[in-house]
Amino acid sequence: MALDRDLFRRPPARAMLAASVFAADFAALGESSRSALNAGASLLHVDIMDGHFAPNLSMGPLVCAALRRVCPDTFLDVHLMVTDPKEFIPAFVKAGANSISFHVEAVKNPKELAAFARDLGVSVGLASNPETPTSAIEPFLNDFDLHLVMSVHPGFSGQGFIESTLEKTKWIRELVGAHARIEMDGGVEPENGSRCVHAGADVLVSASALFGKPNIAQAAKDLLDSFSSTSRVD
Repeated sequence: MALDRDLFRRPPARAMLAASVFAADFAALGESSRSALNAGASLLHVDIMDGHFAPNLSMGPLVCAALRRVCPDTFLDVHLMVTDPKEFIPAFVKAGANSISFHVEAVKNPKELAAFARDLGVSVGLASNPETPTSAIEPFLNDFDLHLVMSVHPGFSGQGFIESTLEKTKWIRELVGAHARIEMDGGVEPENGSRCVHAGADVLVSASALFGKPNIAQAAKDLLDSFSSTSRVD
């Protein structure tokens, strides 16, 4: 299947599962990633942390480039949890990213940075932390291909889902309609997948609920079954 570079620029037929490689087996990253894709994930989500914006270190452009080599036809969704995203964007575009999201809390002019990234040929997402008010993202709702709602605090996988983020998701969907994707990132599992999609999310990121299970195919099926019949709110 050819790479669909416009995956985030139009409404999906159904909500998509994004496999977060942050929880994958790094000793067999290519194999783990392909297993998730073969099991039904539509794309790979790549979490980048600098130890400053988020209290952890994850991976850099070389890992993204390695994923591009082993999964040449896969959409790579890079999530920058860093204090200076502009410094990172060109390197990740060169490494094969198809979409880059950065945090509204980290930049002074999100619209300007979105234009900078889009000029490099990628889709652009705006991320916000659970406690960040909707007023911080409201001025930029129409400037992004995707809005990433953090449903845990950035830094570590395996955290519990923060229920209040469903209201933020619903609020975004009511304002952007079908003109932008909404990505729910953190604590997504079969028990809450349907609620995420009903609130308006159409890209659901899963880390430990996918890679942390002994049978990744069954884990993916459980996740997909939990929300595949749920309608988005437009």
